[in-house]
Amino acid sequence: MKKLLDWLDHRTGYRHLVRETLYERIPGGSRWRYVWGSTLVCAFAVQVVTGLVLWMGYSPSTQTAWESVYYLDHHMTLGWLLRSAHHYAAQVMVVLLVMHLLQVVIDKAYQAPREINYWIGLILMQIVLGLALTGYLLPWDQKGYWATKVATEISGSLGDAAPALAVGGPEYGHHTLTRFFALHAGVLPALLVVFLVIHLAVFRRHGITARIDPGRRRADEDFWPEQVLKDGVACLLLLGLILGLSLLRPAELMAPADPAENYSAARPEWYFLFLFQFLKFFPGELGKLLGAIVIPGAVLLLFFLMPWIGRNRWGHGFNVLVLAVVLAGAGMLTAMALHEDYYARFADRQQFAELEEAQEAIAAAVRKEGSGSVYFGQEPLEQLRLHFADNPAQQQAMAQLYSRYRKFQKSQDFLDAVAEAERNAARVVALAAKQDPDTGEMMPQIPPSGALTLLRDDPKTQGPKLFARYCASCHDHADADGAGITAVRPLQYEDVQGKQRLVPNGAPNLYRFASRQWLKGFFDPDLIAKAEIDRQQWCYGAAPYFGNTAHRDGEMVEYVNDTFLDLDEEDQEAMRKMIAWLSAEARLPYQARQDAALRRAAVAAAPKDNPPAAIRAARNEALDNFGCFDCHKFHDQGDLGSAPDLTGYGSRRWLIDLVSDPDHERFYGASGNDRMPAFNPPGAPNQQQLTEQKIGLIVDWLRGDWYEPPTAQQKREGAEEGEDAGA
Repeated sequence: MKKLLDWLDHRTGYRHLVRETLYERIPGGSRWRYVWGSTLVCAFAVQVVTGLVLWMGYSPSTQTAWESVYYLDHHMTLGWLLRSAHHYAAQVMVVLLVMHLLQVVIDKAYQAPREINYWIGLILMQIVLGLALTGYLLPWDQKGYWATKVATEISGSLGDAAPALAVGGPEYGHHTLTRFFALHAGVLPALLVVFLVIHLAVFRRHGITARIDPGRRRADEDFWPEQVLKDGVACLLLLGLILGLSLLRPAELMAPADPAENYSAARPEWYFLFLFQFLKFFPGELGKLLGAIVIPGAVLLLFFLMPWIGRNRWGHGFNVLVLAVVLAGAGMLTAMALHEDYYARFADRQQFAELEEAQEAIAAAVRKEGSGSVYFGQEPLEQLRLHFADNPAQQQAMAQLYSRYRKFQKSQDFLDAVAEAERNAARVVALAAKQDPDTGEMMPQIPPSGALTLLRDDPKTQGPKLFARYCASCHDHADADGAGITAVRPLQYEDVQGKQRLVPNGAPNLYRFASRQWLKGFFDPDLIAKAEIDRQQWCYGAAPYFGNTAHRDGEMVEYVNDTFLDLDEEDQEAMRKMIAWLSAEARLPYQARQDAALRRAAVAAAPKDNPPAAIRAARNEALDNFGCFDCHKFHDQGDLGSAPDLTGYGSRRWLIDLVSDPDHERFYGASGNDRMPAFNPPGAPNQQQLTEQKIGLIVDWLRGDWYEPPTAQQKREGAEEGEDAGA
């Protein structure tokens, strides 16, 4: 073995390299304060190793970036752990940089003859921050996309060419992603390695700068073994911290980036939050230039001048003070940003009860009096001042409270946006994989157009958004507790034969439309024409069915009041059957088992073995018991024209046709359509408000018809059925 080592040393001189590396003298002996440089190198090594592995599974394009990260997180063995380690190692490096800078400045390691090495260290710090910034975009999710967009738009204060250079064109897209990836995985790591080698070489030339107390002088030691042991322990603790964070809170992946859906909770990572908060003190383009470029640039320049400033005792004290002020300021700004964002989470909303009550009264006055109201067109703060005009002390108290209320609202908007983003992220992950019928495993099922298509075509995600935008001005979608989508609908007057009359406004609550539950209320005399009118707030409240429409005085309401007011037990059972058969027309997914049981019972009770005929006879009998065919058409029964066609009532096709063209004779019949707009009238593309695809998303959401991944129980049941079939 000795001969082999001698031969290797003769060819390479490795023994000299080892002696140079391990037996450097440390004035005053080894210290824990010297571990920061080694831990930084260790963190960078983690970044390199994990980054190279992640690179093998990453595809940098707008249609594959999110998808490849999703694959790493959910389908590649331990891919989530590697990405989390990469994520947290980057964040830990920022902390270690600050600690290393503190140690260098406090120990005067920036003074002659070590100025160049200090400057190289500052350059390395900029490269690491550049790596953090460019890596944030690479998952191509909502959070990274919008945060990076905010960051690059700041560079617009230097001129239009600066953001265009960063983005790779006029719009954020494929070129932006590939440019950032090239910087993150190629240019910046290469620069970091080059400057790190120079940094270590210059460091070796001048050795460690020890801060030694003359009264407590310790003997000098070699780098090996004591300092190596301390560095090793520190690196081991660092790896444990990264692993612990990765296991406890894996790196998040938000929904795919969507330029059409603004993410109002976009924020940079925590280590850039101080700059984000700092910019709030500098409004406008000139302020952006000062807050993002000029002042940070001046601080950085001051850091570069520290070797000259700190040539004497007073200069060194000034440098330490500057560093302390900058770090304390950054910490305070970060805390302020976090406090503003999460204020609503710990604030007591009850403190704003009187203010919100006053705002409701002001809104009611504006609804009632319109432009004649003293509040009309005024800013909210001025409206409050007018509302409490008779009480100056209350005016001042409300003005002070309003500033906190605005802060509360802003924070709540941020938290709501984060919660929605998290729901969308969980939803797209659920949509991105389908169960393999052969193996039972959840396999990636992302279309060639990208994962964003999954969300855009998802009724559960898009349905409520479209409903709130196009339908909620008239319809509610709220459960018995009022939870859901509701809108305030003001009372209005119209002139009828010289007299002022309240205009009916509002339409049925569509929560679980056409279900047995919904139809049970429809045939309830107390509910069908119910309308809650709040004259104090000057608006309509709940109108579950016909209460706020012209149909409240129609024949259907009269029929329900005459027929269903006092039913005996036999008639109630007949009504339940009628409701069940009518609701079965909708083929609602959440009623599938009930509807199947209804059909099986009809077939079992039939004298002949003809299931279709038995089902047809049972449903016709159920509806004919209450004379439905006298007005309505239903399959082969009744005539079209006098009332809505109940064939396929509440089904997907029926609802799409209704929303597209409610004036068609199939729907309102002789009673007429009461202001329901046609959202996609046939033969009139210039009047189209919604495409059939978007109408379908609303309809599917109303019907509760969307994909959900199988639960553990469903997977077990499916496996058992497969085993039974095989047997």
